[in-house]
Amino acid sequence: MKKTYLVFLLSMLYFLTPSESFAQKKKKARQQKTSTVIKTAQTYIGTPYKYGGTSGSGIDCSGLMLRCFEKANYQLPRTAKEQSKFGKKVGNNSIKPGDIVFFKFKDKGKKWYHSGLVTSVNKGKANFIHASTSRGVVESDLTQEYYSKSIKGFRRVIK
Repeated sequence: MKKTYLVFLLSMLYFLTPSESFAQKKKKARQQKTSTVIKTAQTYIGTPYKYGGTSGSGIDCSGLMLRCFEKANYQLPRTAKEQSKFGKKVGNNSIKPGDIVFFKFKDKGKKWYHSGLVTSVNKGKANFIHASTSRGVVESDLTQEYYSKSIKGFRRVIK
């Protein structure tokens, strides 16, 4: 009898203990996916730049985004220009780690697009990982004038 009563009490405690809310579960899942994307990007640091590349032997900026998000089960378009239309548009003051930053550069009448992954945001500073044509995959300061003046926008893929 005492055993049955104890089992009953323990099972009631289990069902009465508040569980995670849907919002908490969603936030935790977003954090896990963001962590996966950022950690994947970090594994490419030092990889040489290769136009059209998507592997550890050589990668370009959109290839890096493609591979990072692939690890979190997202399928992005192949080019930075196409990726800049994917996901939800985010304002400059609302960026979070895991967001993609897009740039539009102009030089000698030519335009080209570039993308990177926001890795940290803290007190007005932000860092991002990207595939630089001259340095390969690196983490850079988004607030450096070279980058900040050419930002086209931000997109949030992980919701």
